[in-house]
Amino acid sequence: MADFHPVTKAVVPAAGLGTRFLPATKATPKEMLPIVDKPAIQYVVEEAVSAGLLDVLMVTGKNKRSIEDHFDRAIELEDLLEAKGDDERLSQVREPADLATLHYVRQGEPRGLGHAVLCAKQHVGDNPFACLLGDDLIDYRDELLKRMIEVRRTHGGSVVALMEVPKEQVSLYGCAAIELTSEDDVVRVTDLVEKPAAEDAPSNWAVIGRYVIDPAVFEVLENTPPGRGNEIQLTDALRTLAGRGSAEGGPVHGVLFRGRRYDTGNKLDYLRTVVQFAADRPDLAPEFMPWLKEFLASR
Repeated sequence: MADFHPVTKAVVPAAGLGTRFLPATKATPKEMLPIVDKPAIQYVVEEAVSAGLLDVLMVTGKNKRSIEDHFDRAIELEDLLEAKGDDERLSQVREPADLATLHYVRQGEPRGLGHAVLCAKQHVGDNPFACLLGDDLIDYRDELLKRMIEVRRTHGGSVVALMEVPKEQVSLYGCAAIELTSEDDVVRVTDLVEKPAAEDAPSNWAVIGRYVIDPAVFEVLENTPPGRGNEIQLTDALRTLAGRGSAEGGPVHGVLFRGRRYDTGNKLDYLRTVVQFAADRPDLAPEFMPWLKEFLASR
């Protein structure tokens, strides 16, 4: 087996404007919108940490300072809770700062996901890295990122997470043309198309917001012209890498994910996610679920 460089770093793009959640996101980053009582971005960092990635770079933008504050210490609040003997809340407040080593870089202007990833070049260097998008939450019981890192360790190159979606939804995603391999959950990606019309999609397997990426992507991104939406698309760069051999940063493989994914990218899916998380909480479900059933029965 080839000795590919291990994955130790994670990049979390968090520079989006959050326009689908206005006016809430006028002053609050969409990544800080709570899923019950914890901001979505914390679940993403926890996922990276659970996969063994303790070096996390956030790519942020204007008006995102509260993300940094959330993962920093809050000494006055901690002192107050400690004085009250409120150990449970004290632990909750300290937890974000203790998760990982967090770094930050700003994307000066919104030029697309590919450009946001390119902003990580100096921090990542010549190392492969995981990229986790905050709009997608993966259930902690489904160790998708760990599996993707295993596939990178075996095959090298880059790895994308693929999830089968209804044909009418393929235009919302980047979609992959795939070839089967000897592993049931691993495919070779031969082509990628960003948000194709349903009739033009190479398959129903859509790229969701988890990637393990070879550092060769930076050279490709630097030479990738703006694509769909006049933005630099990560999908376009990965498409280039999919056609390369291992000596040039390729190929691209996909992990077929059939687990639990929660979408927070639009209002309706965000609400669904909050309800699902609340229903799974042992401290909330005993009261929340009977109320929800009664509420639905009354509609």
